[in-house]
Amino acid sequence: MKRLTFVLLCSVLILSGAERRARNVILFIGDAGGIPTLNAASIHGFREPGKLFVQNMPHLGLMDTSTASAWVTDSAAAMTAIVTGQKTDNGVLSESAATPGGRQRTPLKTILEYAEERGLSTGVISNSSMADATPAACYAHIDNRGKTGEIFAQVLKPRFGDGVDLIIGAGRKPIFEATAKLGIDLESALRERGYAVYDAPGAVPPDSRRVVSLFDDADYDLGAVVERATGILSRNRKGFFLMVEWDLHTNRLRRGLDRTLKLDSVIRQTAARMKPDTLIIFAADHSFDLRVRGGRKNEPLLPPGTGDGSGPAGAKPNVRVDDGHTGEEVLVAGQGPGSGRIRGYFANTDLFRIMLSAYGWETSKSAR
Repeated sequence: MKRLTFVLLCSVLILSGAERRARNVILFIGDAGGIPTLNAASIHGFREPGKLFVQNMPHLGLMDTSTASAWVTDSAAAMTAIVTGQKTDNGVLSESAATPGGRQRTPLKTILEYAEERGLSTGVISNSSMADATPAACYAHIDNRGKTGEIFAQVLKPRFGDGVDLIIGAGRKPIFEATAKLGIDLESALRERGYAVYDAPGAVPPDSRRVVSLFDDADYDLGAVVERATGILSRNRKGFFLMVEWDLHTNRLRRGLDRTLKLDSVIRQTAARMKPDTLIIFAADHSFDLRVRGGRKNEPLLPPGTGDGSGPAGAKPNVRVDDGHTGEEVLVAGQGPGSGRIRGYFANTDLFRIMLSAYGWETSKSAR
């Protein structure tokens, strides 16, 4: 009888379309890692297209990257759409778009703040400055992404919960200098908020609870840092939200493609290590003007001696690079609970709702 009841229950769940909710969400952002960059990186690393892990995740979709007012986005408006579910204007971090009447912008509640409000652990990791657009959009609200001091100071005064639990990334010198100009002794202020403060990515101990690690090295062991971070955040039984950004701009071509391969490897390792209760998403915030224009199969995409600067296309016989963002759709890939919603064409604002739904949450009345 018990076996029959179990079978009937399973059948009801299947027929009703019930799905497991995510306990954790890890959002990997490849900054400027559009489809042209992924294609070139696969050929560069494997001499074949379609060999990246993110190109073969179970669920794939194409995401619009436009802003509230422009076809081509910067990272501030792009990440705002992804983490708040609302479009804004270029240069703006997690605040509403401009209105015809010139009314004051209002803060937009981020997915990280939803997690903080519900008692989950949260983290941001990047090889860009931790006050730069992508990581900052997770925790800060401001109308000008260039206000480094005002942005990072918001770590000290979170709107929900006790604020970001784990911050690991670059930008130490400019952040400390900018906050000092505001009269903030940043290290003392962080310690008063319960943070342990470090100046190297590998210095964070595994038994940490609340950590700020700021440094000025943009190329560190991302895999080791992500593994340490997920270990720390996983101690919270309620779950966690983690955003990991890696700069994939290809204005320096070889560096950009090598970084793409590195990020892809870290996503592969993370997906293999995490339990089935974790939604893992890869997305680019925007694309970049790069095209494979030549080359032969089974030969290096970047022949020996190919420069790494942003010079004319003639210096890169197989690849054309123009130093600028572009407006085409980007790849979103996912696995884990809720990843089935990643399919077809959708807006960048929909990625926020995909993550929120995976947790089983609804948009709150205090979303602004």
